[in-house]
Amino acid sequence: MEKIRACGLSGVQLALDPIRTGQWDEIETVALLDGAGIEIVSGMMATAGEDYSTLETIRETGGVRPDHTWPENLAAARRNAELAARIGINLVTFHAGFIPHDRRDPEWSKLIARLQDLTDVYHGCGVRVAFETGQEDAGTLLDALEALDRPSAGINFDPANMILYNMGDPVEALSSLSARIEQIHIKDAVYTSTPGTWGREVPVGSGAVDWPAFFNIVRERLPDCDLVIEREAGDQRVKDVLAAAELVRSKADWIEQI
Repeated sequence: MEKIRACGLSGVQLALDPIRTGQWDEIETVALLDGAGIEIVSGMMATAGEDYSTLETIRETGGVRPDHTWPENLAAARRNAELAARIGINLVTFHAGFIPHDRRDPEWSKLIARLQDLTDVYHGCGVRVAFETGQEDAGTLLDALEALDRPSAGINFDPANMILYNMGDPVEALSSLSARIEQIHIKDAVYTSTPGTWGREVPVGSGAVDWPAFFNIVRERLPDCDLVIEREAGDQRVKDVLAAAELVRSKADWIEQI
């Protein structure tokens, strides 16, 4: 809460798993945030066994794709959905895992079925879900959502992830996915110069995202969408978030700040 205040903000996307697993007390967490006037705009679920060491390890372990972690992830989703409903969160985001580009890939139908199950679990508690971009290109994600056939499932759009995973231009992806976007992460990155390796996350405004073009699309198509600043790298994150917030204010002045 001190860091949120230092960033001049009063809204947060809340990690649900620390509450679900008992690391944070549910009643105390909600009371402290409410007492500090910090709004919970959405929740986030991490999936079990994710290994971000390399692109190859996260491809094998990410999201709901691995068979050995699927029962654990489904059980966690059920508890997170109930938790979200109890504390008034109506949107939860997570990484689906690398969705194959080809529908003929046997992993494709398995992943779609599992994402349907998760979406239904959350929907049963009155909670929408949003899959975070990056681990597949925009066309593959849109195709998967159409096959999913679940109106309560959408997209958490992260422009930096498109760059980090080298999955296309984020502005073009934003345009093509805009009808299904539920929330936007404000994050920046630069492309890798070595194929098969990560790009690099950098402070917002210093990377490859074309922010003027990005916010033009947000203004035209997603004027009411929550913009959530995310900074996962660096050793001066409060300073970087402050700079990101200033960029948002200068480019998206129609959005109500929280």
